[in-house]
Amino acid sequence: MAQQLETIEQWVAMLREADLPVLGSTVIELRRIQEDEDGATPQRVADAVLHDPFMTVKVLLYLQEHRGRRRNADITTIPHALMMLGMSPFFDHFGVQMALEDWLTNDAVSLNGVRGVMSRARHAALYARDWAQLRHDVDPEEVFVAALLHDMAEMLLWCYAPRLAREIVERQARDRTLRSDRAQREVIGFRLIDLQLAMVKAWHLPELLHVLIDEDHARNPRVTSVALATAVARHSAHGWDDAALPDDYEGIARLLSIEPSAARARVVDIARQAESEEHWYGVPSSARLLSAADFLNGAAAGDPAA
Repeated sequence: MAQQLETIEQWVAMLREADLPVLGSTVIELRRIQEDEDGATPQRVADAVLHDPFMTVKVLLYLQEHRGRRRNADITTIPHALMMLGMSPFFDHFGVQMALEDWLTNDAVSLNGVRGVMSRARHAALYARDWAQLRHDVDPEEVFVAALLHDMAEMLLWCYAPRLAREIVERQARDRTLRSDRAQREVIGFRLIDLQLAMVKAWHLPELLHVLIDEDHARNPRVTSVALATAVARHSAHGWDDAALPDDYEGIARLLSIEPSAARARVVDIARQAESEEHWYGVPSSARLLSAADFLNGAAAGDPAA
């Protein structure tokens, strides 16, 4: 069906009611937390949710749909959402979830595709939060969530139109100079970021998330953080020799008022920290693609962890 859709409006109509399967590791971890009465803390639940973009969206959607009449402010972070919801109601509603591995049980290529995008999104979120903290952002967790959800439309494509998702990847594999936006337009007729922004509105997610994801607001340093974090995660996903990365480091340097070498060192450090999470996604972390020379370069640039 998805292959027959032509406009963003048609895609939104199909996807807005779609179920969102979550990572099998998310299902397992939430079950462990629920069974651990003494260790079942909101922080543990939030950490599990924030490894999974689909689970994060589901929690935010639930809060938006069940917001009380007296609550005017949007809930934009998962810890705040859990505080409002409470642990018992959370597990009552989210205790049973469809796992991605069951959803795509007969399509290993698509399963690895969506896992890869989720892993990349987690890297982007970690980069964005690191820079937000360095900038003394008013709430780094909001920037984290925006980066985590920035490529939600690409994840949905792997789940609901995997043939199209594969075609985009194959075109870029054949032509390393082909930009993602152009490949997406050629295959589906529009940019995935435009579908993403439309989905944020259709789901009635907090307006702040729409602003932070929308690069039309690029003068806002929080938006710049999200855009750069997403770009670095995408460009480094298949190798740290990507020709676009030096420009990314220059952008980070301007954002943080540091040298490009120091910006690169911060990126490498976060990538190395994130490597310990690759079991969550079932795909290799981008840090595995770092060579010994990369680590030495990070150290020379002032990487404290090297």
